Amino acid sequence: MDAKSYTDGLADLRELRDQIKPLERQLKKLQADRDKKIAALGAYEKAKADRLATSAGLSVIDVVALAPHLGPQAPASGPTGDEVATESAVGRSGAEAPAQAIKEPVGTLAPDLSTPPAPVEQQETEEQEQDSVPAAAAVTDENMAPAPPSPAPAPQPAGDAPARELPSIPEGLDGDRWFRAESSLLSTRPNFRQAVRQMAFLDAATGVLVWQGGKASLELGRASVAEILAAVYATVPPTIERIYVTGGDPWHRNAARHEFLRDAVAEWLNGPLPEGWQVESSRGKDRQAGHLVHPRNPVGRWQRGDQHTEIRSVGEWFDPEGADPETVRQAFVELWKALHEQWRDVVLMGSPSQTGRDLWTRTIPDKAGARWADGYPVMSQEIRGLIHATAGQGRTELMGPPRMPAKVPGWFELDRTFAYAKHCWSSGVGVPQRMTAAAFAGLSEKEQANALYSPSHWQVRVTIPDGWDHVGLLPAAAPGERNWHYPYEPGRTFTTWAGGAEINLALRNPLMPWRVEILDGLVWEKGDPLKGWATKLKDAWSYLQSWSTSHGDERMRLAYRLASRAVRSILLYGIGTLAQRPKVTTGSVELHADGSTPEIPDGAQITGITDTHVTWQRHGGFARDPYAHPEWAAGVWSAARAALLSTHQSVVTERDKTTGKAKVGKGVPAGALHLPAGSILAFRTDAIYTTVRPDWPYSGQPGDYLLKGAMDWEQTTPTSDTEFFVLQGLGRQALEAEGQ
Repeated sequence: MDAKSYTDGLADLRELRDQIKPLERQLKKLQADRDKKIAALGAYEKAKADRLATSAGLSVIDVVALAPHLGPQAPASGPTGDEVATESAVGRSGAEAPAQAIKEPVGTLAPDLSTPPAPVEQQETEEQEQDSVPAAAAVTDENMAPAPPSPAPAPQPAGDAPARELPSIPEGLDGDRWFRAESSLLSTRPNFRQAVRQMAFLDAATGVLVWQGGKASLELGRASVAEILAAVYATVPPTIERIYVTGGDPWHRNAARHEFLRDAVAEWLNGPLPEGWQVESSRGKDRQAGHLVHPRNPVGRWQRGDQHTEIRSVGEWFDPEGADPETVRQAFVELWKALHEQWRDVVLMGSPSQTGRDLWTRTIPDKAGARWADGYPVMSQEIRGLIHATAGQGRTELMGPPRMPAKVPGWFELDRTFAYAKHCWSSGVGVPQRMTAAAFAGLSEKEQANALYSPSHWQVRVTIPDGWDHVGLLPAAAPGERNWHYPYEPGRTFTTWAGGAEINLALRNPLMPWRVEILDGLVWEKGDPLKGWATKLKDAWSYLQSWSTSHGDERMRLAYRLASRAVRSILLYGIGTLAQRPKVTTGSVELHADGSTPEIPDGAQITGITDTHVTWQRHGGFARDPYAHPEWAAGVWSAARAALLSTHQSVVTERDKTTGKAKVGKGVPAGALHLPAGSILAFRTDAIYTTVRPDWPYSGQPGDYLLKGAMDWEQTTPTSDTEFFVLQGLGRQALEAEGQ
């Protein structure tokens, strides 16, 4: 850069400053008007903080700050002080009781049961995913004899932000009312077939376009929305309704001009359009309107009269690994063929999550007289909100200095193959039973073990034993809306929520049992609503995997490999859709000619501003979704996190000569707790990164650990995600070179 460029840049910067200032003033005025409106509405005697928060697009705690009398009031005999519960993610009607922040139970502490009783014998089967036998957990009951107090919590490092409070179930009848199913809301098998959308595949860098009718090379210029729509529909018929971008990521072309990728994506989606085109405003029942502003895999939707189209990233389904559009299209063809063997009415929808959910609905029992033939009940909004707020997803953790030395002797990546497929055999169905501390104390040791083995979700107080020197076992809330960390310091006590799989692991891990006190819990009847779906996906995945290594044509091997990864995405994201997070709607509006902000939807928050548009998002709470089952997703995630620590690596004993299917034995212990203390560098969902190379056999079965990266020489310990991903890439390259 020379002096002239620098001077011109400063002039551009001042121009941007002058454009931003009126928008900032406009935004501040709107926010002040909103705050006044909240305070005025809060004076209404029946006003509810959660209702105001939803309408204003704020958190409950922000609303309470403006109208303090709407916050929870301390009971006459309860704690004093300015206790305000953080917002739980529960979508509630005005009559519903709000979730309470966790408070330490008042009464006698539970006895120390860290020494486990005699184990309960249980035959391990395919449906039983726990790899260790549970102990009876400690309980809290005011009628029990007093016990020595728990060790004091380990001090929190100075400067750390306080962890968010997790909600709990209200005491008495208020909490008991949560344990119900939503009226007239059942998951039933659909009686229609999804509409088929014709697809085209475009490399935005090279201009190569492939569709069922042929192949062409397009001139795309800078690959703006206008240039892509004009060039594609000058070449293909209007019946093409979905354009998958396989390379080039055109929405990132101006990323250098923006601080956040999301703003670059929003600018691209909202660029000028060819004559006759507009942002989509309405669709049929199985379609969505408007754009999805995602930093890496956005979805743009437009229409021209009755013609509708989407531009999507193929990265939603798999990393194309540089494959050309023809190979990517072949991968989708092979994906459909493999799924068609399992579902005769399969239709590939826009995303793997939509496809996974649709395929699952087509496995719901509908035979008269069958269990749940009338449909699976959907839990109350309160229970769904509780699970949403207290059940995390995959474990993501980086152990940098000072926890690890600055230099480590090696880097090894172990990734679980098609992991979630192994944890879909058993799930909780029906309305859960509440298991309070007193109720749990009244059970026999065997009944306690059975409760912990059942599909369940527990509020617990945990104490890490003295002498513990390995990774943390149970998640605890960390600062941030959805963040979790895993305490590991000996003697530390914390209160959290965790699934039954993780509680059992804490009580019966291969090193030493943790002390767990049951405070409250939800226990479901055991069923298998996901088993048939996961089995079909596993069979499709196995078929594609076999051809990805045995086909004679290299391009077809790549197509089969990409298709198998798409099946993995269908399972992974299909489970995610069951969680049914509170609905978030995104959109954008064009700025007025004078630069002022136009009206945005009620309750929306501004998330980005470009030269021409304002991007917004609105939290809509929980919808009345007949296929919302966060209890199933939470159970799968909990079992997968537990298996990340301790499981069994499969060993194939023989294969069926006709079908080629493997007969699998129990195998050898595997997981982070079966590696030396101090050797774990990181966790990433279903992968372990360690300083030692384990000798676990690999048979290619779902849940098995596959060595994906290896560098058996000294490495600098990563201290950030950027450094981590650099080592991840180098480790994979080194292992590939090692095998050549």
